[in-house]
Amino acid sequence: MPRWRLLATAAAFTAYALLSWSLMTWWPNSPWAVATLIGPVIVPLLVAGILKGHRLALAGALLAVGLLAALLYTGNTAMNRLYVLQHACLHALLGWGFAVTLRPGATPLITLLAERIHREFTPAMRAYTRWLTGLWVLYFVAMIGTSFALYLLAPWSWWSFFCNVLTPLAAVLFFAAEHVLRYWRHPEFERVSLGQVVQAWRASGR
Repeated sequence: MPRWRLLATAAAFTAYALLSWSLMTWWPNSPWAVATLIGPVIVPLLVAGILKGHRLALAGALLAVGLLAALLYTGNTAMNRLYVLQHACLHALLGWGFAVTLRPGATPLITLLAERIHREFTPAMRAYTRWLTGLWVLYFVAMIGTSFALYLLAPWSWWSFFCNVLTPLAAVLFFAAEHVLRYWRHPEFERVSLGQVVQAWRASGR
């Protein structure tokens, strides 16, 4: 990916994160806030459900649309709880997607992706990618726990900042730290680009 495109993408994500934080902190019950904050979750689910035939994704999207319509129609002001639930459910689904591949007889998700990228796949790489898949599961669980703790114990503005700014930043830092750890512990691993990872993810059908 060209550097200018990478910088433009980072700037766009940063702008969206700051906009979401502002809306969630000061106007959480505004229809515009709801559309901005929940829309990016519902739309991909609808696309996956309709175009790719994922029934679970379609059911989740329809359920979310119905719940939002009911809340907006009744004038319910408990939108904060919905935002917390959305954050938790998203990380729970991601964690489950990784965890289910660790069951006996299954291929760990990151192992599956790595096998599609690397021309030579050693037992050390297989062990490392399985460990990394489990580490991602723990990461998602930790994010859910931190979210609930902040919601219960800290001001709403703190939770909003954690959700919209620190959550994506934590994911980026996790990727970066793992990248450094991988080539420190296993310098023999073949270097791969982000584009190769994305292509492998798409090829996996997930």
